[in-house]
Amino acid sequence: MSACLAPAPSMPRLPIPHSPAAAILTLIVATLCLASHDTLAKYLAQGYPVPLLIWARYLVHLCAMSAIVAPRMGAAALRSSALGLHFLRAVCLVGIAYCFMNGLRYVPLAESTAMVFLAPLFVLVISRLFYREQVRPVQWLAVAAGLAGVLLIVRPGGALWTPAILLPGSCGVFFAVYQLLTRATGAVDGAAKSNFLVGLFGTALASVMLPFFWQTPDAAGWAWMIALGLLGMMGHMLLASAFKQASPVLLAPFGYFQIVFAVLLGYLVYDQHPDAWALLGMGMIALGGMATVRAQQRRRRAERAAAQG
Repeated sequence: MSACLAPAPSMPRLPIPHSPAAAILTLIVATLCLASHDTLAKYLAQGYPVPLLIWARYLVHLCAMSAIVAPRMGAAALRSSALGLHFLRAVCLVGIAYCFMNGLRYVPLAESTAMVFLAPLFVLVISRLFYREQVRPVQWLAVAAGLAGVLLIVRPGGALWTPAILLPGSCGVFFAVYQLLTRATGAVDGAAKSNFLVGLFGTALASVMLPFFWQTPDAAGWAWMIALGLLGMMGHMLLASAFKQASPVLLAPFGYFQIVFAVLLGYLVYDQHPDAWALLGMGMIALGGMATVRAQQRRRRAERAAAQG
């Protein structure tokens, strides 16, 4: 699963601008953790059912967040006026995990990761269609660049021109809806409670599917699944830390290091290397996403300035 190109879930809107270099380094390490998570998920998905991997990943997430939240909040961690939205966020994350891990069985790691990074462009389209937000021409150009990048990666008639490409592509839609839901819950609950509730609901959703896909892992399998959960947890915790220290506008370009790491790990671990056209397509998706994020941040600053004036 991919790094956000907007603030991490339920992070405060006002960053602490005292250490941009440390924030950038933290974000890059976060993308390495998330790319490593996806690399390990691809390996495990070859031998274990995806619903089992999702359950193990969110169970580790829940246990880790419980250790953080329970001593401080107790039963209050379960109370929220936005439980329905947190549940929908968990549905989106489980949907992302299911589609992405299944997609990794058929689509190379780097190309799958790039498809998920269409999320900022989907956020723009959804915001325009359902929230009637104003979209500038340069933002539509960013959408066009992202879609052109997808065509360069997939290329009709090429090896990836199969229905399987829809699996990582649908992750971008799920991730876009997740980000919009996160904005809605951000003013209600803090980051720790928000992540705890997502882990709780995610584990519950995965547990419903588990009896139909259970396969008892061996000791090595359990160890790798725990590592999968810890890598995902570390990645998101580091994202949260990075966005506490610096502006999303500053950090957004560095989130695309995840694609770079996906290319490197795909080559080193699976001997998969995108061709020149696919690399160009990934670059166009990255440029489109960065342009979208920057335009959205400028619009929010203008809105805040108008409200204060």
